[in-house]
Amino acid sequence: MRAPASGETLLYLTDEQLRQGAEAMFFAYRGFTADPDRILATLSYGRAHHRALHFINGAPGTTVNNLLATLGVTKQSLNRVLRTLIEDGLVESRVGRVDKRERHLFLTEEGKALERELGDAQRARMRAAYKQAGPEAVAGFRRVLEAMMDPDMRRQYQSLREGRG
Repeated sequence: MRAPASGETLLYLTDEQLRQGAEAMFFAYRGFTADPDRILATLSYGRAHHRALHFINGAPGTTVNNLLATLGVTKQSLNRVLRTLIEDGLVESRVGRVDKRERHLFLTEEGKALERELGDAQRARMRAAYKQAGPEAVAGFRRVLEAMMDPDMRRQYQSLREGRG
């Protein structure tokens, strides 16, 4: 009888092992957001501002409705964040050319610089972790994250990835 392949043993995780995995995710998220949080705090911004900057940067010209769907927040919450970013000169809102009711969002040069600073901090942390873990772990980690997404979220995620080519 042959020994199970390494992936097969993952099918038999105990509740305690799963709990430990969930805890690791919580602490990893704290680490992932710690550096940007320090930068954001100096500007009196929070994670919602960072998320908006990130996704507007990734899809310049995205509509407010698309951003709402991507972030999964209320319209009121997003409007509060966007109002601040627009007033502070980080985001520009343009009326749609085809549909005048749509607002298309773009980062200003200042917004791009802040998004780059925040993203650089996170990419540095991820790069170091990926380098330490190795390519197989990186690929496995991505598969685990994608498998945890609800089908609608996975479609949004894949659409974003395809849009970036």
